[in-house]
Amino acid sequence: MLAVVLAGLGLADRAGIPALAGLPRPAEAPPDTAPDEPPTRITLGPGGRDVRLWGDLNDGAAARLRRVLDANPGVVRLHLTSDGGLVDEGAAIGELVAERGLVTYVPDYCVSACTLAFVRGRERLIVEDSRLGFHAPYEPGAFGSMVQVDSTEERGRYLAAGLEPDFVDQALGTPSRDIWIPDAARLRAAGVVTRVVGPGDLPDSTLDDDDSLAGARAAVLRAVDLLAPFAAQRPGVLDGIAARYRDAYRQGRSESEGLDLIRAEAAGAIRTAFLGTDDATMADLGRLVLDAMAASGSEEACRAVGRDGDLVAAAEALPDRRGLGRLGGLLDRAFAGPAPLAARARPTPLLAAASTLHGHAPGCAALRHRFAGMLARGDTLRLREALLGRTARRLEASALPGEP
Repeated sequence: MLAVVLAGLGLADRAGIPALAGLPRPAEAPPDTAPDEPPTRITLGPGGRDVRLWGDLNDGAAARLRRVLDANPGVVRLHLTSDGGLVDEGAAIGELVAERGLVTYVPDYCVSACTLAFVRGRERLIVEDSRLGFHAPYEPGAFGSMVQVDSTEERGRYLAAGLEPDFVDQALGTPSRDIWIPDAARLRAAGVVTRVVGPGDLPDSTLDDDDSLAGARAAVLRAVDLLAPFAAQRPGVLDGIAARYRDAYRQGRSESEGLDLIRAEAAGAIRTAFLGTDDATMADLGRLVLDAMAASGSEEACRAVGRDGDLVAAAEALPDRRGLGRLGGLLDRAFAGPAPLAARARPTPLLAAASTLHGHAPGCAALRHRFAGMLARGDTLRLREALLGRTARRLEASALPGEP
């Protein structure tokens, strides 16, 4: 007899993403599936309170999850990221969830048979842009066809979990080749979701599918695409950021903490890339920063750009990705020159260091006035200091005539 399937239609694609080292890799249950069928990835998160389940729900997924739960009685939450799979596996995982009183959480997407597991949670959590997808169950037919089957059992499971009957009718009335993805408000109103959480509330799940260095590197590049030139020009810098993000993920840091880490690391790496660059490139960088301060829209955002030297924020402040294109072009020019002679410590912009030392923060208007004055006078030395810190002055002073 063919297995009844509830499988999603290619939703596994979202850009998304997280410092102490030396933590062990998450424990993973051994696969029960055949070698030619990738097993559902089931890992124990740091601290033993979260289990992350990622991938299609195929044969043996529920049994493997039970073994992980038996070995780790402190688990309280099950993270679900799945495009669907076998109805029996989704239902069996749901039974485990109910039996253990687990909270279920969808950080990204949970489609079709996955929802049978999700709705059994003691609490059912999503983030605002999570996607829950529903449609009628089916059996695979000849030549890739879908043969719709009776959905009485699935209807009973949804209703027993407390879902609104009209919602269940629409969910199971959606043809097997289609997918219905209600918004968060509809999910809450129908009793599918009990709470919408923020990206800083729970451990990050961005690397649940692949927490290797390559997976972390890909997540870093999705989060800050300005780092793409580093992959070819300074791969060690990119790998360092990826490793620190992966460490944070393995510690159970939240998604927002992980993104903050990536952005801060990226801003420091980009500033370092401009150490020792030529005056014309530095002047163009100063004009970009000045334009970004004017377009930033708030005192806080303006200070982040002009005082703290956050070049990622500067690029993003300009509309229509123009800032990203301009900063990307300037990075290409910086990489075309000699590598910076600075020490590995990242430079601190002079205005940020001065405001920390003297306990005051210049306002946006004052920052813009300073940068405009430096540019008008052609004072690239002070511009370097303002954007890159004292290290820039030392580098320029060391480049005396006649020295190699």
